Order: sequence, then structure tokens, then C-alpha cells
Amino acid sequence: MYRNHTCGELNLSHTGLQVQLAGWVQRIRKLGGMTFIDLRDRYGITQLVVKEDSPAEVKKIAEGLGREFVLSVHGTVVERSNKNPKLPTGDIELELSAIEVLNASEVPPFTLEEESDGGEELRARYRYLDLRRSPLQQAVRLRHTMAQEVRHYLSDCGFLEIETPFLIKSTPEGARDFVVPSRMHPGQFYALPQSPQTFKQLLMVGGFDKYFQIVRCFRDEDLRADRQPEFTQVDCEMSFVTQEDILVQFEGLARHLFATVLNVEIPNPLPRLSYKQAMEQYGSDKPDTRFTMLLHDLTPLTRDTGFAVFRNAEYVGGLCVPGAGSYTRKQLDHLTEWVKRPQVGAAGLVHVRCTKTEDGVMEYKSSVDKFFDQQALAVWAGLMGAGDGDLMLVMSGSREKTQEALGTLRLEMGDRLGLRPSGTYAPLWVYDFPLLEWDEETQRFYAKHHPFTAPKPEDMEAFFSDDRQALMGVNANAYDFVINGTEVGGGSIRIHNPHIQERMFRVLGLTEEEVQTKFSFIINAFRYGAPPHGGIAFGFDRWCALFGGSDSIRDFIAFPKNNAGRDVMLDAPSGIDAAQKKELGL
Repeated sequence: MYRNHTCGELNLSHTGLQVQLAGWVQRIRKLGGMTFIDLRDRYGITQLVVKEDSPAEVKKIAEGLGREFVLSVHGTVVERSNKNPKLPTGDIELELSAIEVLNASEVPPFTLEEESDGGEELRARYRYLDLRRSPLQQAVRLRHTMAQEVRHYLSDCGFLEIETPFLIKSTPEGARDFVVPSRMHPGQFYALPQSPQTFKQLLMVGGFDKYFQIVRCFRDEDLRADRQPEFTQVDCEMSFVTQEDILVQFEGLARHLFATVLNVEIPNPLPRLSYKQAMEQYGSDKPDTRFTMLLHDLTPLTRDTGFAVFRNAEYVGGLCVPGAGSYTRKQLDHLTEWVKRPQVGAAGLVHVRCTKTEDGVMEYKSSVDKFFDQQALAVWAGLMGAGDGDLMLVMSGSREKTQEALGTLRLEMGDRLGLRPSGTYAPLWVYDFPLLEWDEETQRFYAKHHPFTAPKPEDMEAFFSDDRQALMGVNANAYDFVINGTEVGGGSIRIHNPHIQERMFRVLGLTEEEVQTKFSFIINAFRYGAPPHGGIAFGFDRWCALFGGSDSIRDFIAFPKNNAGRDVMLDAPSGIDAAQKKELGL
């Protein structure tokens, strides 16, 4: 053994004990005739001391040490004269009697401290070094803990963890597939799964009424901070259940994780919003409900006005920003330019400052004073609950796009006002999503969730109609789990009737031949007594990042890709040689 204790466990109770530690040199300090060495492993840091009267061999080896040298050391635990309350081991140090250099190290390209001087790309290139840093070690430990707690909870609830294949058939599920050429079948390809969706449904047909899997998934899509080309889902499915059964079951999982991992108690039951309510009140189908600042529909109040922008708009909406009435003209101009960015997509922004005069009368100063008098603006203020010192912000345009733009503005103002603090959590369910989305460019419907999501039973007649408007009004038996404005999970009650599934494929514009080629296996399975079933998949990386207080999932994945989908450490993806291409028929 190179160690009998870790660098994070020694304290005053071990004083006088002879111990052996192993780890990496964090830093070295020389003070007079003494040398202090911080030795680090994944459990913590212990200070080592080489004194003037230490063995000559120890002093000699200590002279030649550098950062990130790998050591095994022997010594005696003693009380520190200059204690460090920031460290669990800060009351003691180890007086060395022997040092063994297990491996020397070149000078690292960046400091392996809590706050590193290395840029993101440099640290990604040397990911194995970055992983030695305390924040990443804590993130990986958090991920492990959460995975264990997921397994404990679901196993205790009777779920079976069942693996599903990684080499499958390419099927349209909303994103692009990663494809894998087959050597044994030239010109044919496997796909990597975007999710185990069809397999978990087939497991329900097979009689496994409670399934889960912590599983890798793959989507060849554009990346953001919370997206990776390969990611991990907590994938779950149940038979003989309704939507309510699933929400209650997985509220239990959420409650368990919050309690065991964060020691946080969340409401029971959790709040619920319909998709329509979420869009009308928050301008988002994944609302951050830690603060109010709700959207308000001003359309009826702006119909009979001389302001053509509002009069001709499908929707006019606004929100009240508390305490922002002191914004200067420059700040308001900057905010107007901010909402015009492509990421927001607004055509413009109307503002109204609310101020109480010395006489106690509310006064409204707006960028549209020419068209709206004080009385009209007072009605707006009454609707939005605006008072002295507040700022009303108003946009117009098509309903959905304007609501989304206002929702983005709401989050921005929430950030500026400090209304979205870390360490606070507001989980909720959003349900009753539209089943279908119409695309004007391709002139066809797409599934809002995926093509195996069941319509609401009450909308089944409209689902079988050929009227586009009727189909656009069909709601899905679907639900999302949202925390602090982040979609952490999503699921639905699935179609289990072959007739309804075939109808879904026809609505999506698939030909009979395409259905037979791509989906005959699941339609045939439904003909052999498929039970009613439904499930949910949680974005495990996102959930870990949220619990870890980060906006990015990359720190919670041991070896992530960068924003371009590249592994800069391995330099992947990369080309293959001519012999491999020939073997694969490429």
C-alpha cells in the first residue's frame, strides 16, 4: 500500500499517529529552514512539513519537488501552530520521516487551484489535469451521489434497470441521428439512439411494467451550454398508469433527490401550469417561478388607438418591472436594442415610467405619449399592478413570438434585479402541450414531443379530422418537469393502439411505405396486447448542473465536448484511413 489514510481525513484525534499518505503536490512553501508541502488527493489536502532536523534524505528529496509530483510519504501527525480553519485537516500537519517520489511531473500548463488561470479551451485539452481541481471533483462526486440516489429510489419503487441497444435503426425523433456504417452489411448503417423511446415501449409490451435506465443518448444537433452531442438521461416507463400516476411517482423522485442531495424540502404537491397558462403568464413553456413579474395581455386596451403598431398587432403584452422606473434614457435605449437582437427577436419596445408627484398623483411618462393619455396609461398600470418607481415594458406582434420575447425580457430583468438567486428552487409541472406544430416552410405537421405521444382523450375526434385548425388545437397527453426555468425532464402517455399510431404517422406526412420501413416493428407489437403506458426522461446532466449551481453541464461530465462538438483532448472527430473506408464501403 502506498497509503493508509487519505489527505482529507486526519484531525487532532490522530495526533501522534504514524501514517502514510499519497497524492499530488499542490504547492510548496519554504520558510526559513522549513519546507511546507500541500499534498492533495480527491478527499482533501494535508499539509506536510520538512523541518531542519528532518532526515537528510527527506530534505534532499523535498528540495527537488515540483507541482503535481506524485508522492507517497510517511510521517507523524502533529498539531499545527498556525491552524487553517478553511481546511478539514487544518488543525494538523504531518512531520515527514520519509518521501517516495512515485512520479515526477512537468510544470502543468495552468494552475490546478480552485480558480484556475487556464482558459476553457486549454483546460479542455488537458482535461485529465482539470479533473484534479476541487470544483470538478466536487461536480463528479455530486453526479455519482445523484445517480446512486436515483437507483435507490426507483429500485425501492419496484423499477427494474434494463439496458437497451446502442446500435439501432434510424428513426425521426426531432434531431439528427449519428450514423454508424456496418462492415458486415456494406452500404447499410446503424444509428446511435436519441433516446431508448421505442425500446422502453416494447419492454412495456413485454410485461416489464416498471423500467428505468441511466443511459447515454446521442443527438447530432447544434450545441449550447446545456447541450452535448452525447448526454445522459434517467429514462423511465410504466404500464397501466395515467398521467396523474406518473406525476405523483416522479414528484416522489424529485422530492427524494432534493432531500438527500441538497437537504431541501420542496412543496408537496408541486405546482402545475398548463402550457397555455405558462405562455400567457411567463412567456415560456419552462417558466422560472422564483419571481412573479407576470405578463399581461393589453390587446383589448389597444385596439381602438391611433398607434397603428398596436392597433394592427395580433397581440400586445407587457410586464411591470418593480423599481426600474429610475432607468435613464440611455439605459432604456440600450434595453430596446437588447430586445431587437436575433436571440430575442422583438421589433421594438415601448416603456412607461411610473412616478408619484409631490401631490401624491401618479404620473406616467412613456415613449408613446402621443397616442396614449394619462388615463389610458393608468388603466395599463392598474392591470399590471404598477406603482410608484416601477417601469412598464410593452411589446407587440404575433401572439406566441411576442410572448416568448417578453418571457426572455422577463428573465433578463429578473437577473438584473437579483430575483433569480442561486440556492433557491422552484420546481413545477407544465402539461397539456400542443400535440403538433405546423411548419409553413415544409407545409406539414411535426410532433411537438415525439410521434409516440398520445393525444388527450377529449381531443381524439379533432385528431382524426382533416381540418388543419382542428389538428392544431389537439393537446398532447404530455408533461414537462421544470426547475428554475430549466426543463429537467419531459414525458407523456404513449400511444398503445396501432390504429391511433398509424393515424399519427399519416398526420405527420409519412407514406405507407415509410411507416412500414421505419416503424412496422412497433405497430406490429401494439397488435399483440400492448398495455396503456407512459413515462418520462430526465436530463441527468442538466439536473446535476442545476444542483451544482452551474449554467453549464460540461463541468458535470468527466469528458465533455466543446461548443463545436469536438473533443479537443482526443482531437475527435477525425478522419479515417483509406483502408478503413474501403472496408466500410465508403
